[in-house]
Amino acid sequence: MTITPNSGTGPGSITPDGSPVEFYTMLKPQGEAELIAQVVPIGGTVLEIGAGVGRVTHRLVELGFEVVAVDESADMLAHIHGARTVRARAQDLRLDRRFDAVTLASQLVNTDAAAELLAAAARHLKPGGALLIQWMPAERHDAWRPGQGRTVDDLTIELAAVDEVSPGLFHATMRYRHGDDVWTQSFSSRRLTDEQLEAELAEAGLRLVRFLNEERTWVLAVL
Repeated sequence: MTITPNSGTGPGSITPDGSPVEFYTMLKPQGEAELIAQVVPIGGTVLEIGAGVGRVTHRLVELGFEVVAVDESADMLAHIHGARTVRARAQDLRLDRRFDAVTLASQLVNTDAAAELLAAAARHLKPGGALLIQWMPAERHDAWRPGQGRTVDDLTIELAAVDEVSPGLFHATMRYRHGDDVWTQSFSSRRLTDEQLEAELAEAGLRLVRFLNEERTWVLAVL
C-alpha cells in the first residue's frame, strides 16, 4: 500500500487531516473525561484542542465541566452540543481567556505541529492549571506492525500499513470498518522518547508532572 500522509478515503465527509467524520461519530469515550476529572475539579473550565465530533466533549459536559471545543473542521464541530465550539486552526488559536485545563488528545503531540500546539495550549492555561496530553510513547512506535487492531461494538480499527520514512518519522495508514463501510486514514507520526517529550514541553514553558495511566499514553503537564 502506498502511504500518503494526512489523507483519507471512504463514505461521507473527510476532514483536511484525513479523519472520516462518519466513523468518528460512532466511537465511544474510553475514560478520557474521567482521567481529566482526576486532576481538575468538577465544574472547572476545559479547553479541548482537536475536539472532533465531541466524543470526549459530551462526557466532560455530562460530568459538569464547562467546555470550549476547538477544531478546524466544521463537519466535526456540527456534531457537538452542550459546549461552546470554535472553528480554528489550533496553532493559531488566541482566545481572550485562560482555562483550568487544556487537552491535546489524538497523539497531536506526535505530529510535526507539536511545538505550535504546545505553545497554543500554554497560552490558554491558567497558572496552576493542567495540560493533559495523549501521546504515543516510543515503545508503542517500536511495536507497530501491519495487521494490529481491535474490534469493539462492531467497529474494527486496524493498522493497515506503516513505514519509517526517516529516523524517528513514521507514515501510517489506519483502516476502519463498520458493516460494509470501509475508511482509511493516513498520517505521519514522530517517535518521541520520554526525554524528547520533556524537552519539547520545556520549550513551551511546560513541565511534565506524571503519567496518568499504566499505558503511559496520557501525560499531565503544568506551566
